[in-house]
Amino acid sequence: MADPAAFTWLPANRATDADVEAVLGAGGAAKCRCQGLKVEGWIWRDSTQEEREAALVAQTACGTDGPTSGLIGYADGEPAGWVAVEPRENYPRIWARKQPWMRMDPDLPGVWSVTCFVVRKGFRGEGLTYELARATVEYGRQVGARVLEGYPMEPAPGKTVIWDEASVGLLQVFLEAGYEVAASPTLRRRVVRYDLAPA
Repeated sequence: MADPAAFTWLPANRATDADVEAVLGAGGAAKCRCQGLKVEGWIWRDSTQEEREAALVAQTACGTDGPTSGLIGYADGEPAGWVAVEPRENYPRIWARKQPWMRMDPDLPGVWSVTCFVVRKGFRGEGLTYELARATVEYGRQVGARVLEGYPMEPAPGKTVIWDEASVGLLQVFLEAGYEVAASPTLRRRVVRYDLAPA
């Protein structure tokens, strides 16, 4: 597991474009660029690679006062991971999809969605996804979110999931960060929430 003392994070707008590219520019995220719930229509058919790359640059807003679309995690100062977290209304495909579990309590204000995790090659297997999940809670408090919401997978005992499925996060990752299961819409899909509203 990663040494928590060696892990730090920044909102992506306080990171650099080079840091974002180091994490998202290789592996499974190189094509998607965290646009799976952003673009209208079907991501590969209805947007080009150049459009997705430009959208990510605009959304992360590096070097500005924000807003931004996620967090960059650092291991010993090296950009190592990414987690997408921003207001739920910024994800048009959540609202366009037929699955009602992706828009529970549609009128609830202050819901921020945690939709994607990426850990850079060379840093995997060190528990960085857990650190990134915990970072979403601290960040949520900083930005005044009322509820954090994720859509992780829970693999069957003894089974694994492919990268495309694991990118939304695994249930145990969220649970260890303090999230609780709010719904179990399918055999493997869970909706988890972290209530940040003042008592």
